[in-house]
Amino acid sequence: MAGVDLSSAEPGLQAWLAKGFHGDMAYMASHGMKRARPAELVPGTVSVVTVRMDYLPRNTPNDWTEHELGRLNQPGEGIVSVYARGRDYHKVLRSRLQKLAERLGEAVGPLGYRVFTDSAPVLEAELAARSGQGWRGKHTLLLNREAGSMFFLGEVYLDLALPPTTAVTEHCGSCSACITVCPTQAIVAPHKLDARRCISYLTIEHAGAIPRELRPLIGNRIYGCDDCQLICPWNKFAKRSALPDFDPRAGLSGQQLTDLFAWTEAQFLQFTEGSPIRRIGHERWLRNVAVALGNALRAGAPVQAALQSRQNDASALVQEHVAWALAQVPAF
Repeated sequence: MAGVDLSSAEPGLQAWLAKGFHGDMAYMASHGMKRARPAELVPGTVSVVTVRMDYLPRNTPNDWTEHELGRLNQPGEGIVSVYARGRDYHKVLRSRLQKLAERLGEAVGPLGYRVFTDSAPVLEAELAARSGQGWRGKHTLLLNREAGSMFFLGEVYLDLALPPTTAVTEHCGSCSACITVCPTQAIVAPHKLDARRCISYLTIEHAGAIPRELRPLIGNRIYGCDDCQLICPWNKFAKRSALPDFDPRAGLSGQQLTDLFAWTEAQFLQFTEGSPIRRIGHERWLRNVAVALGNALRAGAPVQAALQSRQNDASALVQEHVAWALAQVPAF
């Protein structure tokens, strides 16, 4: 449970926006400080219930971090962030939050509420940290001693005053593994992320051309990036989800880039139905895979034919990334 006075978080949010670290995410700035003012977003809000939901698939092996890091050394394979391999978490968590709010109403009487999960101007990690769900890691994500960081966050804004939960202390100590491992050095300082360099931002939120200097650093990551979480010692405690919703779907895990690049728009829509991946659209999907194919080509993988098949793609964005990828022929 968190209170609604987040005024101490506003200077940090303002500074982050002023530096342009939000990149193309105009929505981060368009609501002003409403993001840090729950009672302005939902008038009447006086308390916020925060929740987390683990998302590691049910069959995740014990050595899952080593396994995932190893996949980065297989240049022909396309890597989708773990959280996005199953059902769209917005749908799963929002439904469960709604049921939670309804049960609260049954227990206490008439209740005004709204539920959120990464779907509105809400400082989710800040609220979660203040309510004792964990602490903000140096990568800016929330960390929990019993569950690492492999979980989703959600909130219920309430018009009912409830006592806040005590926050927990930080436990990162002198560790800076997440900062060191970031391929693009997007974590510019502890607790400071320049989203414009973050692979998750570049492959999901960014709509235009990926900066040329960052393309080689993306490797075979085609939707999101888990590196800062995979390297974090606390994720040895990450929990598996009990829900089948987050089990990997066919086509979104362990697939070859050449196969993914051959998807028509109809196939893209088919394979990503009910998945968070669908929102980037077929064009950005091809852009991302083209970059990964270029990096695979540099590593000596025989992927020229796949790239050449889309040299005259209807999208200028895809054409430009294909041309770059084809130019990555190794110099030996």
